[in-house]
Amino acid sequence: MGWSIGFDKRWGRFGRDIGYGVPAICDHPGCDAKIDRGLSYVCGTEAYGGDHGCGLHFCGKHLSFEDRDDECPQLCERCAAGEPSFDPKPDTAEWINWKLTDESWAKWRSENAEEVQELKRAQALSDLAALDGETLP
Repeated sequence: MGWSIGFDKRWGRFGRDIGYGVPAICDHPGCDAKIDRGLSYVCGTEAYGGDHGCGLHFCGKHLSFEDRDDECPQLCERCAAGEPSFDPKPDTAEWINWKLTDESWAKWRSENAEEVQELKRAQALSDLAALDGETLP
């Protein structure tokens, strides 16, 4: 099994797509680095955060390697300090558009009408922000 696309049900009402095939923005507040939601960027080194991390995704600037129980997982600053995780950032406009339009997601769209409507609302907000000159992830 590969990790190009997966799902983490712990985040938000509908969960969160994860994997190196999912474009994303670093989950650190104020950072807009473009990353993906693959294992290279996950807090805890393993999918869903493993035993030590929160499972959110961060750029290299916001992950550090910590010596824990004979392991050395990459952790965000909050997990390294034993604090609650940051809030996850929303999906990127690129990912939302892919899920709403790509043929490979047609079956998913037909089975998840409520989430599709939520994504369409997020897409509309992103489009409005772009018209106002703002940038949303």
